[in-house]
Amino acid sequence: MKITFVGCGNMAKAMIGGILGNHLCEANDITATNSSETSCEKNKKEFGIETSTDNCAAVKGADVIVLSVKPQFYETVIREIKDSVTSEQLVITIAPGKTLAWLREKFGKEVKLVRCMPNTPALVGEGMTGICCNEAVQKEDLEKALAILNSFGKTQIVAEHLMDAVVAVSGSSPAYVFMMIEAMGDAAVAEGLPRAQAYQFAAQAVLGSARMVLETGKHPAELKDMVCSPAGTTIQAVKTLEEQGFRSALMEAMAVCAEKSRNM
Repeated sequence: MKITFVGCGNMAKAMIGGILGNHLCEANDITATNSSETSCEKNKKEFGIETSTDNCAAVKGADVIVLSVKPQFYETVIREIKDSVTSEQLVITIAPGKTLAWLREKFGKEVKLVRCMPNTPALVGEGMTGICCNEAVQKEDLEKALAILNSFGKTQIVAEHLMDAVVAVSGSSPAYVFMMIEAMGDAAVAEGLPRAQAYQFAAQAVLGSARMVLETGKHPAELKDMVCSPAGTTIQAVKTLEEQGFRSALMEAMAVCAEKSRNM
């Protein structure tokens, strides 16, 4: 399987690392493009892959094309490569707000399109990706896309109208979690813990809590109640979080995130 990444930022690098780590293809079957020769050389040295500054040449002969440039560059890049893309190639996009209908219009022809939204924990093999596709994508195409996306985390197929919710709940949410870990660390430092230890305590607590949700199958509220002893420390902290609108703030943040995604 030959894969071309048009653009090679952090997300593309995470995907490439997962693909190579899971031996989906050889390094010389992957090509990544970049406008900078220096960046191309750096990526070639890091992964052993092929690199190019020519998007059109790079997509020719690829089985899978991953459009991994920033959303604001999608229209320009598609205009550049559309005549080089064939109906046999699978095109995977990772841009919020760029619908299958919009992509089809910009390509100006029938193309096998997979729209997905991964997140940055893919960099450590713990990504979460939502995926949908158009009618041109066959079963074997979808399986190919899932193999790629599952190489750096987990994937769920969702209806396209839910992709903006995916952006809010997993695509952007690592930022919310990092802010929470930072705040927890600051509070622990204020209580006397050294900062490095404070961040380790906070981050490991978040990691362990997430695994409990995923592995026990229990409702988050049930798991929360297990920590909240009567008249204990935790319930007092939870009470203060509720008074400060902790859950409401998260819900409002996700709502504006999804709305922004819809309008990109």
